[in-house]
Amino acid sequence: MMLSRIADNMFWLNRYMERADGLARATRYFYILGFDSWEGDTLGYGPLLQSFTSLSAEERVTMQADSQHLLRFVIQDAANINSLKVLLSKARENARGSQDRVTKELWEQVNAMYHFITNEGLVSKLKGEETLKVLDQLEKHCLLYNGIVDSTMPRGLGWEFMNLGKFIERSLQTVDLVDAYLSPMQYDLELNDNLLYWRRLLYALSGYELYLKNNRGTHHSRQVISQVIFNADFPRSVIYSLKRIEKYLQSLLEENPHPDAAVIIRRFGRLKSMVEFTDTVNMNGQELKELVKQIRHQLWDFSAEFSRLFFSYT
Repeated sequence: MMLSRIADNMFWLNRYMERADGLARATRYFYILGFDSWEGDTLGYGPLLQSFTSLSAEERVTMQADSQHLLRFVIQDAANINSLKVLLSKARENARGSQDRVTKELWEQVNAMYHFITNEGLVSKLKGEETLKVLDQLEKHCLLYNGIVDSTMPRGLGWEFMNLGKFIERSLQTVDLVDAYLSPMQYDLELNDNLLYWRRLLYALSGYELYLKNNRGTHHSRQVISQVIFNADFPRSVIYSLKRIEKYLQSLLEENPHPDAAVIIRRFGRLKSMVEFTDTVNMNGQELKELVKQIRHQLWDFSAEFSRLFFSYT
């Protein structure tokens, strides 16, 4: 058995760490590809800021005018509730609150990441040639964390709560990033078929190489959406994350029967089926817009209902 407080800590530990991982990777690739801009690149850092901050459209435009300020804002600004500094601070507190359930190696890695991101000298390094070194180190820290979790955490209740948090967060991130690219083109997959338009999105989701290996010719917009939402073999696609959520949810409910289990299973089953059985070939812009909207809303509803059942949220 596990106290709901401990389960809550482990669930949110991995949600914060997955969000930090996504932000670190996206920031690194957006920064690198910013040096290789093309004349059709009208979005810039916009999708990154839209997905990982609460800035208004006007504030996002202003923020992009100063890349150093932007990097400080998403990495070390304590006023930004989704900065890496804030996310890792919250993750550390959740890890501290469940220290008897997480491994020593996991705690040490979270602690190391926290001290790296709160180092007073880090701000001065977010300039010039030092910037990429910092972004590289952040990504390596996140990769190391994921490896440590996978290789040291025992497969039990804590593991299931951590993975539910991880894949809920991952699917929401993918949806938000995809929406940031779809909304400027009014969800019309025939409107912008230039692969360069989608390059930052694919890199931010670690899917650019896979895309080039599996796709040829034109129809890039439809093929990109097919990969990042519907490709069950792509580990950052929406459907992949939903299948992992289903696996850990079923395992958790088998070990911890709950009187309302049937309700949450049906709620999640409707969401997964909606994505799994979408007609991706003939889907039009309006259908895609509604699908993205419904995935986001139903994921938030599922997460809230899950938290209410297992963590006693009201």
